[in-house]
Amino acid sequence: MNLKQYIEHLGRGGSKELAEKLGISRSFLSQLASGKAPISPVRCVEIENETYGNVTRKDLRPVDWEKIWPELNSNNGQQ
Repeated sequence: MNLKQYIEHLGRGGSKELAEKLGISRSFLSQLASGKAPISPVRCVEIENETYGNVTRKDLRPVDWEKIWPELNSNNGQQ
């Protein structure tokens, strides 16, 4: 699930609560969810934790997650 989908499924006030947990404004959370602002690797981990794994680092960085977190590759070390 991507961040935008997750936010859309939150109940009333959910985006505000998530933004507060992340220590950012709702406006910046919206920018992250829409792709207007890049999501740093550190922020990806925070989002994964605060969404209880519903939005993963892989979801947030589909192009380069393997380079950042090679340990998440289920095929790591296997041919």
